[in-house]
Amino acid sequence: MQQEVANIDPLKYEVAAMPEIQKVSVALTGEQIGALKAAVETGEYATTSEIVREAIRDWQFKRELRMDDLKRLRQLWDEGKASGAATPVDFASARREARLRLEKLAEDQALAS
Repeated sequence: MQQEVANIDPLKYEVAAMPEIQKVSVALTGEQIGALKAAVETGEYATTSEIVREAIRDWQFKRELRMDDLKRLRQLWDEGKASGAATPVDFASARREARLRLEKLAEDQALAS
């Protein structure tokens, strides 16, 4: 059998550049260092640096979500302020209305079953 060899021109493909790596010093408790080392020893991670990079990615993601939440809350605050002065609420009427909506929702769900 004859093997086919693919002709691949390496100049046609771009190689992603590695980001610049910088070292930083971080103070951790003995318990935290033990947890990092244990994760590496069990093979869950290749290096402690890999764990720290993943933790930073998680932190960045959560931070972005918090910023989005704050942006949305500020928008809602501005909409509330723009809607005018607050008016007194008739709680008895609000409870009646909520109960009616819940009863209708329960009826609709019962009919759908």
